[in-house]
Amino acid sequence: QVRLVESGGGLVQAGGILRLSCVASGSIFTINAMGWYRQAPGKQRELAATITSDGRTNYADSVKGRFTISRDYAKNTVYLQMTSLKPEDTAVYYCSAEGSFLIFGTTNWADFNSWGQGTQVTVSS
Repeated sequence: QVRLVESGGGLVQAGGILRLSCVASGSIFTINAMGWYRQAPGKQRELAATITSDGRTNYADSVKGRFTISRDYAKNTVYLQMTSLKPEDTAVYYCSAEGSFLIFGTTNWADFNSWGQGTQVTVSS
């Protein structure tokens, strides 16, 4: 299977900067899309940004112009650079990835859609 581990969350003042990282590991055959989602207290999980295997990006309107998603394809890592942070950006941020992995002991592959455990981002006013 494929495991995702996030890092980089923390407490920052409004207007500050944070950079989240997420590393995918396991018997990865290919990763198609990676992304960041967030869930604030009492709210549903929502898209923040995604990036495809060919570099196409998509952002939620609420983060456009402030957040930048990028990938290091060689390291199976996705980043989220967050600038001009606002208190309403406070949430648990989850990394996601979809692609295919090699089934152990075989030469076959299967699709995966994995999530990380989440990292807390808190923006104080």
